[in-house]
Amino acid sequence: MATNEPEHEHRDEEEAGANEDEDTGAQVAPIVRLEEVAVTTGEEDEDAVLDLKSKLYRFDKDANQWKERGAGTVKLLKHKNTGKIRLVMRQSKTLKICANHFVKTGMTVQEHVGNEKSCVWHARDFADGELKDELFCIRFASIENCKTFMQKFKEVAESEEEKEESKDASDTAGLLEKLIVEEKKTEEKTEEKPVEKVKTEVDAEETKKSEVEKAGEEKKTEETGSST
Repeated sequence: MATNEPEHEHRDEEEAGANEDEDTGAQVAPIVRLEEVAVTTGEEDEDAVLDLKSKLYRFDKDANQWKERGAGTVKLLKHKNTGKIRLVMRQSKTLKICANHFVKTGMTVQEHVGNEKSCVWHARDFADGELKDELFCIRFASIENCKTFMQKFKEVAESEEEKEESKDASDTAGLLEKLIVEEKKTEEKTEEKPVEKVKTEVDAEETKKSEVEKAGEEKKTEETGSST
């Protein structure tokens, strides 16, 4: 009896193992179906003119100290249609936006005191979903990258200033042209008025002359009638 039980148990295990390996042909549907989702970053219509790894800080006025916003990639993106350039930085892992603002005329960037790998600038930033005045500090892995960033930032700000000056000149030229056209129209109307006045005076004089002649003819007719 003792020798039969292990054999019986072993036989049951073999049958169980055979049943486990047997392919029933049944298809089991997945519990969760995942579908591909198109992810948009808002950068599809822009080209990167600068792309550097860095770490970004913002100055907290209340605490009077620098606070880290994240480490990732800072980009200068140029819009394909408008040509405007904005600065965008996302955290490397979460892709959360750390900085998001346009580079505009009058903006300046300068080296952070005591650190050649860092630089600072002011901006009206929209990273938190509302415009805020921020003082940023960005640190790079090398001095070369920091200089590259500063140079490109300055070039963009200067080009925006040139665009604004060109636009102002164009607007001024358009305004002057409009004024010239209006003055010309005014002069033409002024020149037309004397002609109309002269014509009216001539017509009045001819009417008066014809009335005098008519009166003279009527008088002659009356005199002729009375003499007969």
